[in-house]
Amino acid sequence: MDMRGMQNRMTRRSAGVAGGATLATWLGFGWLGAQGTAPDTIYVNGTIVTMDAQSRSVAAVATRGDRIVAVGTDVAIRRLADDRTRVVDLQQRTMLPGFIDAHSHFPGSGTAALFTVNLSSPPLGPINSVENMVAALRQKARTLPAGQWIRGGGYDQTLLREGRHPTRQELDRASTDHPILITHASGHLSVANSRALQLAGLTKDTPQPQGGVIQKDPKTGELTGLLEEVGGMVGRLIPPQTPAEIQQAIDWSVRDYASNGVTTATLAGGGISTALRQAGKEGRLPFRIVAMIPGAARPDGGAAPTIVPAARLGDEMLKSGLTVKLMQDGSIQGFTGYLSKPYHTPYNDDPQYRGYPREPRAALVERVKAYHRAGYQIATHANGDAAIDDVLFAYREALAERPRPDHRFRVEHAQMTRDDQLDTMKALGVSPSFFVSHTYFWGDQHRDIFQGPERGAHISPLAAAVARGIRFSIHLDSNVTPMRPLQAVWSAVNRLTRTDRVLGPDQRIPPLQALGAVTIDAAWQAHDDTIKGSIETGKLADFVILAENPLVGDPRRIKDIHVMETIVGGRSIYRRESGRTDR
Repeated sequence: MDMRGMQNRMTRRSAGVAGGATLATWLGFGWLGAQGTAPDTIYVNGTIVTMDAQSRSVAAVATRGDRIVAVGTDVAIRRLADDRTRVVDLQQRTMLPGFIDAHSHFPGSGTAALFTVNLSSPPLGPINSVENMVAALRQKARTLPAGQWIRGGGYDQTLLREGRHPTRQELDRASTDHPILITHASGHLSVANSRALQLAGLTKDTPQPQGGVIQKDPKTGELTGLLEEVGGMVGRLIPPQTPAEIQQAIDWSVRDYASNGVTTATLAGGGISTALRQAGKEGRLPFRIVAMIPGAARPDGGAAPTIVPAARLGDEMLKSGLTVKLMQDGSIQGFTGYLSKPYHTPYNDDPQYRGYPREPRAALVERVKAYHRAGYQIATHANGDAAIDDVLFAYREALAERPRPDHRFRVEHAQMTRDDQLDTMKALGVSPSFFVSHTYFWGDQHRDIFQGPERGAHISPLAAAVARGIRFSIHLDSNVTPMRPLQAVWSAVNRLTRTDRVLGPDQRIPPLQALGAVTIDAAWQAHDDTIKGSIETGKLADFVILAENPLVGDPRRIKDIHVMETIVGGRSIYRRESGRTDR
């Protein structure tokens, strides 16, 4: 385990231990003395991986209210208790700071589970052919009145027997009485049936939008049904979910996130909706939510948002207003990611095809400058290395015009980051959030279809980032992949594909560093490292308790470790024994 590397990565401002702190200060006795009362709760007899700057492991921790008041030895922490203190025996289980989801689309997992037909392939769903897909959609059509929309999601053409996207004519076989729109696993592609295309007014004469493609048959010019990056041109017609349906999706996603140890969820571009505010007021959001506001150009022709000055909105449970989410390309697995060199397997028989940007570089520069002047942290979606080039160019231009220390600009997903781009990130102070679980879910396809063996082995180059002292997070982009932080850690450590082959062995990192990317480094990336991300005196009492220690034993088992309990602000929100989510 590379402890020195971890310590170098985790140098930071902290409300907890400083390098020269005394043991008494670290244990929190001074803080307790100033407050004058004993802790509400102590957790003892465990392995507590603090994720502090020294990467300490201790046996016990004390909390009062929503804060940590002491960490240290079992004996020392027990001495702080009085007869009103609740004593929790960890039974030699492992406690970590609560997992920080650095990039997802809450409550998307609930919406997908409850209101769309699951078109995923194994292990996430049952679909392995276009015929299976048509049958599943036809079965759904039988349950709905004519004219009602059918939504499907999660299909992946590379995992289908036919090795291609379905066509509108094939979706018509499921139903011509219902408009149908299905979404690719990446979320960047959609296929519509003829009824849906007709309702949207899309024909072979519809001009191509900027930043997306309405696919047409090269011989006839007729629509195939495939929409690249512009599914919203059809999706906008689907009636919005009812308030009751939205709340059902929120409740489902709460259980999903809490049962997997998430104590902070980051909404990547959704903003704080009225439904989320209502759920928060009703006490139905037991963990913290940080929302980026959407600021991307809209290739479907919708108006770009008005830029207002950055200002924090909300509180530590539900906050927004400081970070903006932009987009510069699409999805590698959908062939809409923007590369500097052609895809390994030609797309649409074009050997020079490299994907395409969401908007021209000059337009991105002006957008980044405008949000930078308004005071925002900027997080930009960029999968392909050409898109990353555009993003880093825009960041450099904005920072040259108006320098800002400690800006922590982000590159989201950063799939095809090259080594020279990591050097630029280091020089500019830019931090990537890597979608490292691609090595499992699409690693075989990266190697064999999208990028080829050499480039494929370098996706999500975590070890190269560590070597340069770049701090980063890792994420799951739920509901693109399931919200399983330990699966992301497992992928960072093992880089195993679906076929159990290692993709890029030189880019694997030790478990401690991988855990940092879902705790303290994810907190740092969001400017929250002074209040969360490690178990230190004065920080929020956000914890996850695991059945086993991911730092010991076979690293291939990390993804199978059970989350036993999730605690937010000192309050248990999930216990495995009961399988319930507390509120």
